[in-house]
Amino acid sequence: MASASRGRWVLAASILGSSLAFIDGTVVNVALPAIQRDLHASLREAQWVVESYALLLAALMLVGGALGDRLGRKKIFGLGVLVFAASSVACALSRDPLQLIAARAVQGLGGALLVPGSLALISANFSEEERGRAFGTWAGFSGLTSALGPLLGGVLIDRLSWAWAFAINVPVAAAVLAIAWKHVPESRQPGDRKPLDLAGAVAATLGLGGCVFFFIEAPTRGWGAPLVLAALAAGLAALVAFVFLERRQPAPMLPLAMLRNRNFAASNLLTLLLYAGLGGGLFFLPLDLIQIQGFSATAAGASLLPFVAIMFLLSRWAGGVADRRGARLPLIAGPLLAAAGFALLAVPGTSARYVSGFLPGIAVLGLGMGIAVAPLTTAVMNSVSSDAAGTASGINNAVSRLAGVLAIAVFGALMATVFEAHLRSSMADLPGGLGEALWQQRHRLAAIELPAGTADARAARGAVQSAFVAGYRWVMVVSAVLAAASAGVAALWIDRERAQ
Repeated sequence: MASASRGRWVLAASILGSSLAFIDGTVVNVALPAIQRDLHASLREAQWVVESYALLLAALMLVGGALGDRLGRKKIFGLGVLVFAASSVACALSRDPLQLIAARAVQGLGGALLVPGSLALISANFSEEERGRAFGTWAGFSGLTSALGPLLGGVLIDRLSWAWAFAINVPVAAAVLAIAWKHVPESRQPGDRKPLDLAGAVAATLGLGGCVFFFIEAPTRGWGAPLVLAALAAGLAALVAFVFLERRQPAPMLPLAMLRNRNFAASNLLTLLLYAGLGGGLFFLPLDLIQIQGFSATAAGASLLPFVAIMFLLSRWAGGVADRRGARLPLIAGPLLAAAGFALLAVPGTSARYVSGFLPGIAVLGLGMGIAVAPLTTAVMNSVSSDAAGTASGINNAVSRLAGVLAIAVFGALMATVFEAHLRSSMADLPGGLGEALWQQRHRLAAIELPAGTADARAARGAVQSAFVAGYRWVMVVSAVLAAASAGVAALWIDRERAQ
């Protein structure tokens, strides 16, 4: 085990390294309006900026952890940081949406190597008696950096450009690599090792990628377009192949036998529903704040600080409740409050104030998630034996990320459908040429470019904003339904007794 001094360096490398991925996963939502404006990106291109990163991160994270165990945790962690830094430079230098999407995909690969490595380094360098405090320190600082990330990103976007939201990763990555090189010892998992489930990782990536492609591209290309239908068919076939492969792998990414455990299966279904609502809802909230309400990127980044603060303050208490009385009650109450928060966020119109329009929903959503998150982790970990804890944690982490990937794709299709229907109904009140100009840019949603200063332009802007808010409200309502459904899962299938 590491000395006290070396332990502090290991913690510093782990916290800074994982913060790269956590911050980048949140700050990009604040940067999307500026990216849409500067790169003339459509909604589907903005979705791919988020999805290309999240898809590879989620699909390859378990493989990244296994590579670290086999080839060296410090080595794979450092490789992940290096890949992440190089791709961050590529993101900052991108001059069109396709370049940015490709660079973000490589970022996701780097994140899949460094995120599991950050926790593995702590496990390898701290004794069992010290790990709880070390993980608590890691979680606290990671939560803090994740909260401050959108605010810092907003300041950089407003004062410099969206590219700096990615370029800021480079000096942080350099510090992590220097610390790891000098102060973090190498470690591997001893003994015989089963083969890596690379086939499962490829099948999962192709399967999810095909389904995501279907929902993102269909509103633009057409729901019956041959390429769109072919992507869906290929994605579904790959997912079937994934299940087939996992049943035959000696060391599968997803041990299917674990899903026969009712508590484990229910906890992950709850995770899928709750985090789908959260990921989809929080993708569109910054777009509404910036493009409809006129918030700066800094203000939009700061708008979610109450959400994070409430979660931070409640998580330890909620975890204690789960330890004493079981996870079932918090997992019913928390998601129901989250559903109420989403419902409140559906209320604001096109000219809402933050304090009266958005803060109540953000606060109630934070209250609900603060009550639910720690008990959900408890339910997952207590549903399996200690020797399967690492696998269970990895699967639940991947499920939470995949929920966001799928939700952003599906919610984007919902938003586009509602937006187009409302925009078409408003075009009758606009001069023919202006209405046609709006329709030609409809795939950009609220980022549609309009001539300024005329009465007709103001009417067109009002039509665009009303159409966006109509779609945004549908997104929040569906998020509320998903959160309420997750509470139903807890009520039906999570054990009433405190798990031992």
